[in-house]
Amino acid sequence: MISQSLKTRRAFLEAAGLAAGAMLLPGAALAQAAGAVSVADLMAEGALPDVWEGAADAPITIIEYASMTCTHCAHFHEATYPTLKSKYIDTGKVRFSLREFPFDPVAVAGFMVARCAGEKREAMIGLLFSQQKNWAFSDKPLQGLTALVKQTGMSQEKFDACLQDKALYTKINEVFEKASKQFGVDSTPTFFINGRKVSGALSPEEMDKQLEPLLKS
Repeated sequence: MISQSLKTRRAFLEAAGLAAGAMLLPGAALAQAAGAVSVADLMAEGALPDVWEGAADAPITIIEYASMTCTHCAHFHEATYPTLKSKYIDTGKVRFSLREFPFDPVAVAGFMVARCAGEKREAMIGLLFSQQKNWAFSDKPLQGLTALVKQTGMSQEKFDACLQDKALYTKINEVFEKASKQFGVDSTPTFFINGRKVSGALSPEEMDKQLEPLLKS
């Protein structure tokens, strides 16, 4: 007899596999392949509410599009994000938000669980990035994700219910589609710094080069 939690995980992987294939079909219209995008369009309310860090009146706004299974994203959050937070976000110079851009079903699952963590979303994302190799690239990623999330206090019942949340799943896909079609996002991490597109896992020094001129202008 198959347990309910096993049924949940199997059903999720089957559904996510189909949807991920649809998300990554070639030929999607990339309206903005490079350069700047409309800040008004970029900041418009999307399928999911942005979770912001930093002062609302900060002179610099950074939006990052990331995937939970992107090794470059994990490296950025390990090597650069702590400096970005202490030097720019916590000092009122930068307002920062991470948006979901999952490239595969495992990344979708990670983002769903992070959203289901509520106010702990950012802490959950940090944990998943720091432990990425232990769950995202294991032989059984969903089991690894389950074990990791349990350490945060999320129950098995809440975890299973989260992965069955079709509305949340659809909204994450909508964030992906909008970023791809309207803003030309096609790789992760991709940053929009005051509307200007910058791709790649910026080092602390490279981040300084991007931000310091904006603070002097």
